[in-house]
Amino acid sequence: MKKYLIGGYAAVAFLFAIYGTLFGDFAYKGFAYNLGRAVVWPAIMFPSVGAFIGGVVMLLVVVAILVLVQRR
Repeated sequence: MKKYLIGGYAAVAFLFAIYGTLFGDFAYKGFAYNLGRAVVWPAIMFPSVGAFIGGVVMLLVVVAILVLVQRR
């Protein structure tokens, strides 16, 4: 089941990269750039997901800093 989910996600990302390269706003940047953007395609399709991912990353950075400071 896990391999089907990962394969499906990769297939959608690949299709998203092809679409972005041919018709997207960043078509002039090339396939590699659009493939990098396509890896996080839910954050591009649904901006609230991107904000949520950004919040989680920021929270993880703050927690990591607090843990590292307490160890000294």
